[in-house]
Amino acid sequence: MELTEDDVIEILSLFEKSKFDFLQLQHGERKITVSKGGYAPPAEPAASTPTPHPVAGAPVAAPPSGHQAAAAVPAPKPVPAVNEGLVPVTAPMVGKFYSAASPSDPPYVEVGTQVAAGTTVGLIEVMKVFTSIKTEIAGTIEQILVSNGDFVEFGQPLYLIRPD
Repeated sequence: MELTEDDVIEILSLFEKSKFDFLQLQHGERKITVSKGGYAPPAEPAASTPTPHPVAGAPVAAPPSGHQAAAAVPAPKPVPAVNEGLVPVTAPMVGKFYSAASPSDPPYVEVGTQVAAGTTVGLIEVMKVFTSIKTEIAGTIEQILVSNGDFVEFGQPLYLIRPD
């Protein structure tokens, strides 16, 4: 039985209400690691496949208690090698990625779109809270590394921009 998005959200909600400071759960290919106190899990062995790693202390949502989560993600898609000169736009938190404000809207950006620093290029949703993903530099979107509806992890590259 595969974990669904609702299962992950329920696990995060239960963890939020618990007295535990750290939880690590693996079910099939989905791995959930959550920390309230900024615990950094030990590095994976060098023999593992290189993938983006979660960073402890990344906000899952903005709960009033100020608790934070390290990660709650399925196995990430392999990230293509970053071409020289391209700058990644990374996920500011763990959650579900959306390329547009609503299903009927066009995506915020496409390959070839010119963006200014601070441009919204997508959204991440966690527990019905949406966070804008903004660029830090001006440039041209060269690659889109995730699809609408994908789960993403903190720090995962979402777009590659060629700076102006």
